[in-house]
Amino acid sequence: MFEQKTIYDVVGIGNAMIDVLGKVSDKFLTDRGFQKGRMTLVDAQTAGKIYADMDPEREVSGGSAANIVAGLASLGSDCAFIGKVYDDELGQTFRRDIGAAGIDFDTPPLKSGPSTGRSIVLVTPDAERSMFTYLGAATRLTPDDIDENIIKASKYTFLEGYLWDSEGARQALLRAADLAHKYGRKVAFTLSDVSCVLSHRQELLKFVDKHVDILFANEDEIKAFFKETDLMPALDKLKNIVEIGAVTRNAQGSVVVNGRIKTFVEAEEIKDVVDTTGAGDLYAAGFMHGLVNGKTLGVCALMGGIVAGEIITHYGARPEISLRGLIRKRLLAYTQNN
Repeated sequence: MFEQKTIYDVVGIGNAMIDVLGKVSDKFLTDRGFQKGRMTLVDAQTAGKIYADMDPEREVSGGSAANIVAGLASLGSDCAFIGKVYDDELGQTFRRDIGAAGIDFDTPPLKSGPSTGRSIVLVTPDAERSMFTYLGAATRLTPDDIDENIIKASKYTFLEGYLWDSEGARQALLRAADLAHKYGRKVAFTLSDVSCVLSHRQELLKFVDKHVDILFANEDEIKAFFKETDLMPALDKLKNIVEIGAVTRNAQGSVVVNGRIKTFVEAEEIKDVVDTTGAGDLYAAGFMHGLVNGKTLGVCALMGGIVAGEIITHYGARPEISLRGLIRKRLLAYTQNN
């Protein structure tokens, strides 16, 4: 069979967002009845109220799949992104930032309807992040926005679970997954957040079982996904529905499931954790870069941990140094010490 040529290593499909980051006390959350450590969907009015009450420190382009392809691009992978912004100032900022990262982004912007989405990220002194997300224009992603030629030209299609909250975006995910498999490509998917899992568990189970080759989740998400209180039974179920499962475990590192083989990898030693925003996204970026380059699953997980370790040393979910250089140094040191 003639093998189709590829141009991109990974195309990411997800919510195109601007992250507004600020530091708050635990009291700031409890006084407002906010749930700590979760992503909560809010309307434009609520987002505006939170913004008015906080002290914003940074505004940076974000969104889970967009963070992943930004990390991949910093590592040296060729990437594209599909997502929806409005033709406003925030939308232009997102487009400019993702282009500066070397990522192709050609999805037409909205000319009418909701404004560009934003996620208010409140970071407490323990570096835990609580997100309050107004999806805005991101909810207007439709199957028509999925460019068949881009999917065909990409080795991997990476989908984010947050899109499941919108019917149109959900259909866009299904179209992207079907196209990827039509051309013999692999589909990667992240569960994104426990709230997303709890809201859509049955539908997500069917989607993952039928459409997903590589699944990313953290420990809480995967236990909620399979309704298990312990990790190991959840991992045993995971092996039956995907080819590869990668589960992050915070300071305990990560575990990769591939059939009957489970590979446990220790976390990077980080002295000063500043902000955990994007740690899972950048783990996925490092892991996928390893897959793209034919690394073993253990090395993929190691690379994911190295990249996640960098992102939690500063605010925001986008790399502030060359991840390619970081990976080279850490893997060289690892080789020398083993």
